[in-house]
Amino acid sequence: MKLAEALTLRADLQKRAAQLQTRLNNNARVQEREQPAEDPRGLLAELDQVMAQLEDLITRVNLANSAALPDGGTITALLARRDCLSQKVSILRGFLDSASALTQRATRKEIKIHSTIPVPELQKQVDHLSRELRELDTKIQGLNWTIDLLE
Repeated sequence: MKLAEALTLRADLQKRAAQLQTRLNNNARVQEREQPAEDPRGLLAELDQVMAQLEDLITRVNLANSAALPDGGTITALLARRDCLSQKVSILRGFLDSASALTQRATRKEIKIHSTIPVPELQKQVDHLSRELRELDTKIQGLNWTIDLLE
């Protein structure tokens, strides 16, 4: 199984576990002399199976992500880089929005508001980081389709 397939399966198992949680909660209590719509014991058994599959799959994905790549790095390191780049780009975009916002003045005597940073320069940096983020994400996606999970 390729890593990308495992990630898809992991997402499916996580959705199934969330659905089981809802179904369990919906069948936790009934009125006297009533029966639940579904047997909670059966749902609990199904939850045990799903969680066992999910635990095994997450372990295998993490092992694949931590295995050394030909360049000596790991997917785990690439994921950490991607997450930090994504957060940095988001923070800088918000800062740029604040720094480049125009302040309207009704009269010449009102206080002028100026940006504390050179907006065009920082915008170029954000554009460069965004391109780096896209390229990194593409690399990770490509690796997901070439790396096999350990059986």
